[in-house]
Amino acid sequence: MSWLKPDKEWNLFWSQPRVPCESYAYCGAFGSCNGESLFFVIVCQVFIQSQKKSGVRRITMFQISFAAGKISENQSLSGDQTISSEKGAFVLGFFEPGNSSSSYIAIWYNTVSEPSVVWVANRDKPVSDKYSSQLRLSDGNLALFSESNILIWSTHLNPTNSSSLEAVLLDDGNLVLRDGPSSSDPPLWQSFDHPTHTWLPGCKLGLNKITGKSTRLTSWKSKEDPAPGPYSFARDPNGTTQLYR
Repeated sequence: MSWLKPDKEWNLFWSQPRVPCESYAYCGAFGSCNGESLFFVIVCQVFIQSQKKSGVRRITMFQISFAAGKISENQSLSGDQTISSEKGAFVLGFFEPGNSSSSYIAIWYNTVSEPSVVWVANRDKPVSDKYSSQLRLSDGNLALFSESNILIWSTHLNPTNSSSLEAVLLDDGNLVLRDGPSSSDPPLWQSFDHPTHTWLPGCKLGLNKITGKSTRLTSWKSKEDPAPGPYSFARDPNGTTQLYR
């Protein structure tokens, strides 16, 4: 904003988008966005096919709806769609590292100029077509399916038929799977229990003495391949911090 002395008022020349629909191409190059529906649900209408038959051009359209910041039942994430944490600190969506054509589900900072990925779901099993792949709830899990509807990644929980299940991205960068927004119970699953290469405040590193599983940070293979690389950062059972190769 700038102060206009003659008019004695502030002149607004830029502002942060108030809702996702104000962001350029939020629903893609061929989509229209409707952010005025109830309960803060963003509706994308996307034109995916145009055919000319008997002199008449027919357009096929599909519609995707999801609440900002979460994925609920019968909703999915594909292509360039993303969800943001409540205050916009973090974003979840598909990304392609460097010049790679492979796509991964990841969380990255939304408040820095350069893309900074902090967590990758399918880091060693990418998908080739993010527009046909889907991140959705399935049998009580958050799961990623490829363009051939093959399971690529999952939270690997026991199946449940709960209709209030939702995946929510929090403002601390934690992706949680919970049984409804009013649930006071601990999350069913959270990314903070499964860090990949970046430690965020609240992430857990160490040895689970019940399961025997060690949680550690692992480097990428390369700038264009987020698969586990040669270096790991962890804590040993004696409480010391160690760097492994």
